[in-house]
Amino acid sequence: MNRIGATAAVCAVRPHRYQQRDPFFWLAVACSGVIVAFIVVPLVEMMTQPTLATLKETLMDRDVIRSIRLSLVTSGAAALISLLLGTPLAYLLARRRFVGKKILESIIDLPIMIPHPVVGIALLSIAGRNHPIGRLLQAVGITFMGTVTGIIVVLTFVGLPFYINTVKAGFEEISPRLEHVSRSLGATAGATFLRVTLPLAWRHMLVGAIMCTARAVSEFGAVVIVAYHPMVAPVMIYERFTAYGLKYSQPVAVWLILVCLLLFLLLRIFSPDREAAV
Repeated sequence: MNRIGATAAVCAVRPHRYQQRDPFFWLAVACSGVIVAFIVVPLVEMMTQPTLATLKETLMDRDVIRSIRLSLVTSGAAALISLLLGTPLAYLLARRRFVGKKILESIIDLPIMIPHPVVGIALLSIAGRNHPIGRLLQAVGITFMGTVTGIIVVLTFVGLPFYINTVKAGFEEISPRLEHVSRSLGATAGATFLRVTLPLAWRHMLVGAIMCTARAVSEFGAVVIVAYHPMVAPVMIYERFTAYGLKYSQPVAVWLILVCLLLFLLLRIFSPDREAAV
């Protein structure tokens, strides 16, 4: 037993030396380098080609500012809708077991998998005059085609799974015993949710909202079906590329990448520190 303990202690003290001798370690390093280069090299090349003067000129373009602002506003609205409607569903999935739960979870994840032009076509199919829902929406003055409302609906559709899955994971990390204690002290289910569960899950809710926003701000395929105009940033990039080529589409793409980078920086800042928790 002493010899085994001594061997384990030596291995614990010198983990990096054994890793350096292991061929699998270097295989992992090589694969990591290829993946990072595959992601970084095209993006760096695109972001360094436009000059600072071109980027500044693009930022002064009112159409560019309008499209980026529209992307952020509609994506933020989609995240807010996801927060209001998706939080109760995420809590239900985290706390309850019921028949058909796996099917419901699969339905929620469908927008991640299906081609996004199909999303736009599907939404338009229920918003037309030949559909009861479409006639009801038109009766109250709501239209999808070529409107900001249509863009928000599309972005909510594609971003909702990211919010629900993130918040569901957050609720699952909270011990149900805390809620049971609150209920045993006379608090209602609603009061327990508001006073106990939400304060513990706020980081996951914020991270889920940021993920939903980041996913929505980059959406193109579904948006271009529902609303080519008004133009969100991805649609403007496509329009300028098809009309004028790389020279005029790259600067807009650079600014959109910087916006996405800021969103993911916020995501890393507010993400729960799992290592600290352990």
